[in-house]
This record gives sequence, structure tokens and C-alpha cells, in this order.
Amino acid sequence: MTTSTTTGSTATGSTATGSAATGAATDPRPRFGDLLAAEWIRFRSLRPMPWVLGAGALVLVAVNLNAARYTYQHTGPDGPPPGSGYVGVAVNVSFTGMSANLLMLLAGGVGAAVIVGEYTTGMIRTTFAAVPDRRAVLLAKAGVLAVVMLGFGVLVSGVSFGLAQALLGRRHAGVSLADPGVLHAVAGAAALAPVCALIGFGLGTLVRHAAASVVTTVLVLFLLPASFNEDHRWSAAIAHAMPFTAWRRLAEADPTHVLQPPYPATVTGSWLAFAGWAVASVLAAAAVAHRRDV
Repeated sequence: MTTSTTTGSTATGSTATGSAATGAATDPRPRFGDLLAAEWIRFRSLRPMPWVLGAGALVLVAVNLNAARYTYQHTGPDGPPPGSGYVGVAVNVSFTGMSANLLMLLAGGVGAAVIVGEYTTGMIRTTFAAVPDRRAVLLAKAGVLAVVMLGFGVLVSGVSFGLAQALLGRRHAGVSLADPGVLHAVAGAAALAPVCALIGFGLGTLVRHAAASVVTTVLVLFLLPASFNEDHRWSAAIAHAMPFTAWRRLAEADPTHVLQPPYPATVTGSWLAFAGWAVASVLAAAAVAHRRDV
């Protein structure tokens, strides 16, 4: 009687174990859309992020609007004289070099913070335990970051351009997106944000330390381009591949009124430089996360 009971219990336990194993085997793997949704929730849960992006947007717009106000005050009531290159001036004050530097610093810091925070707190272990496919996780993080920062860049560049042209229009010096070269200048300013954010993201995945990631991002985005000039072909080729140099070329709505170096960059090459940095940063982050222990 005891043997029979034991046998029955064993059979019941085996059945339960088999059912659990079958359930685990048939448990669907998380889809990439689910990873994107989870990373979006995680991004929104970062408490300082709305304040950082909000304050950053206000500062950037204020810097650009101040440049437009200066140009407005130094333009006659009848507008700029013909042939003065006012189109390039109107575009340049819509998104200045100072605002581009501030945007690069802010976006790079945000990109690094998105991934470094998880490594610092140890939450990345939980994430990878829930989703063993680390590359998919990193791609989802990068996708959410790129979309958010692209929206941020579009907002800042669009508002800055609209306010600046509304002000300059009072002096008959405003331009529109339909004017030659203006659209790619505004789009280049908007694209600068996600590109620099992904660079910070890739470096943050590699370094995994908050302060060191920010310092490395500054070195790559600011000091590295300063090491190359555009006076020699090989040096110019490297300089044109840098994010800031690529943005500067896209911002030239009227290159005929700009002193060009011996080997100037091209609009197509500048867009390719943006794309190359973004793709390389994401692929490097995915490769590092896949091979290194957390």
C-alpha cells in the first residue's frame, strides 16, 4: 500500500514537472516591440530626464534667439543689401555654433546616462536575466534613445528657426524652409542630437562609469575634431567625418559667402558621417554588451 502511494506521488510529481517544463518550453520569447515598450517605460522613469531635456531646450532656444536679436538690431529697416549673403546669416543665427556645442554636450551626456545608470545600480543584470539576448536589449535601448533625441532636436531646431525668422522678418531679412539650402541646415541641427546621444550611449556601454563616460564623450566630440584641419587631403577627410564638422557643413545654407578650406566637405558626405557615427556606436555597444560580463 505504501509502495503504491509512493509510486502515485512520484508519477504526480513527474507529471507536474513535465507540465512545468512544457510550459517553460512553450513560453514565448519577448518580441522586439515588447523590448521597445519596456525601454520607453524605463526611459520615462528616469526622474531627472524631463528636467534635463526641458531646461536644455529652453537654454538652446534662448541662445539662438539672442543671436537673432543681435542680428535684428544691426540690420537696417530696409533689410540687408542685395548680395550680402543674408540667407546664410539668417540660418546661422537660427542655430549658432554655441548652441550646437551645448546640444552635443547635453545629448552625449543623456546617451551615456541611459546605459551607465543601469550598470551602476546593477539593474542591467536583471534586464539581461529576463532577456538573455543582450544585443536585442541594446538595440531597443538605442532605438528609444534615438527617437526621443530626434524629437528633442526637431523641437529645438524648429522652434529656434521659427522664432528667429519671425524676428528677422521685421527687417525683411527672414528666410523660409523653401529657400535653397535652408532645409538641410535645419534638419542637420535636428539630427545632431540623436547622433551625439548614440555616441554617448556607445561610449557609456564601453566605459560603464558615469564620470569617465562623460569625459570620454567630450574628448571624442570636442577635442578629437580639433586635432585635424582641412588644409591637407588626409586630414580634411578625417575632419569631415567628425560630427561637429559635418553639422557645420550642413549649416552652410549659402556656401558662396563662406571662406572655404582647400578641401571642403560636401552635404552628402556630412549626412554619411552622421549615419556612420550612429550605426557604428550602436553596433559597438551591442557587440561589447554581448561579449563582456556585467
